[in-house]
Amino acid sequence: MYDYSVCPHYDILCIDLKSFFASVSCRLKGLDPKTTKLAVVGDTKSIGSVVLAATPELKKLGIKTGSRLFEIPARSDIYIINPSMKIYLDYSMRITEIALKYVAPEDFHQYSVDEFFMDVTHSYKLFAASPRELAKKIKDEIYETTLIESAVGIGDNLLLSKVALDLEAKHMPDGITEWRYKDVVEKMWHIKPLSKFWGINKKSEKKLNQRGIFNIGDLANYPHEYLKRDFGIIGVDWHLHANGIDFSKISEKHKVHSPSIAKSQILMRDYKFSETYVVLFEHVDEVTHRLRLMKRLVRTVQFSVGTKDGHIYRKQFTIKEGTNSEDIIIKHVWQHLKQIADPYALYRTISVTLTNFIPDSQKQVSLFQDVDKVLKEEALMKTIDALKVKYGQLSVMRAISCTEASTLKLREGLIAGHKR
Repeated sequence: MYDYSVCPHYDILCIDLKSFFASVSCRLKGLDPKTTKLAVVGDTKSIGSVVLAATPELKKLGIKTGSRLFEIPARSDIYIINPSMKIYLDYSMRITEIALKYVAPEDFHQYSVDEFFMDVTHSYKLFAASPRELAKKIKDEIYETTLIESAVGIGDNLLLSKVALDLEAKHMPDGITEWRYKDVVEKMWHIKPLSKFWGINKKSEKKLNQRGIFNIGDLANYPHEYLKRDFGIIGVDWHLHANGIDFSKISEKHKVHSPSIAKSQILMRDYKFSETYVVLFEHVDEVTHRLRLMKRLVRTVQFSVGTKDGHIYRKQFTIKEGTNSEDIIIKHVWQHLKQIADPYALYRTISVTLTNFIPDSQKQVSLFQDVDKVLKEEALMKTIDALKVKYGQLSVMRAISCTEASTLKLREGLIAGHKR
């Protein structure tokens, strides 16, 4: 058993905006999200379009995020609408502004568009008698300002607040619950299947089951040296997490000190591993476009993808000779990602960063390359870049950006062909 007296004791709030996309869409139509059956789909004109969000009442009919448009019953009391990304982001920004009234920016972390963490350890006493009282105050202010319901998990660390939110707060009458180290055995150890727990996916659950580990209590009491031997550092993390311990801190953020070009995104729905290729390619395409406008080549590429359970897969690699070709970069990115990421997980965040630049005048052509082909590709890239500068990112698109996994049109302000 761990000694909790030497573990971090913070006051962390994890706040979830209930059925956020569907709730905002209801409010825009003057409808009550609690009683309305409404689905937000990628494209109402495409029968196979994915459901991005659904209200609780529609979920009772079996329609949830990831369902398809053709699965929704043809009923007059069911609303089916396209997403309004700009409006969702506007609402999210308004709610972020509320949160930042109570904590400094370094104590705030946007986990997704509809979920965020706040470290109120040093600030709650300025506004309330307890973290729980402050949680209610923030929750009430969010509703008064936006008419959006929320739920709050409170814990000694990020893990406890997140698990408290997911497993209890969302089902509490007041939408608030508090889990401390003293609650770990009673509230966490009974959790099963293991994939219900933050950071454990179905594939990992199966491997743990094979070792006789079926609930979080089993995991917490399993010899940690065996977990480290069989799973590496993630096995150590699982053992700590099963005992309610998480040393991560909101204010400890990674800082890039060298010049960089970056693109990151929180996805609007869960993405299958194969679908992440589309968004990664679009991000690489965008950052290399900016790279060429700067007349630079990149030598170091960093990327990451984050699962819906909070696990991050990161990789950094070097292209010694430097490049400004999206095709070369995405080829390397995808090769590395296939080696490190879980192909069965669902993903919610994607990031690509370019660093370590050299002037494009230093570009060298290998003796093994087709010089004519290289020159033609460079001429094509210059033409495409010029068109994008003059007419915008959507003036020239790859065919891959016409697939359902694409986020380019959403990010550039077009939703199903209409201005946001």
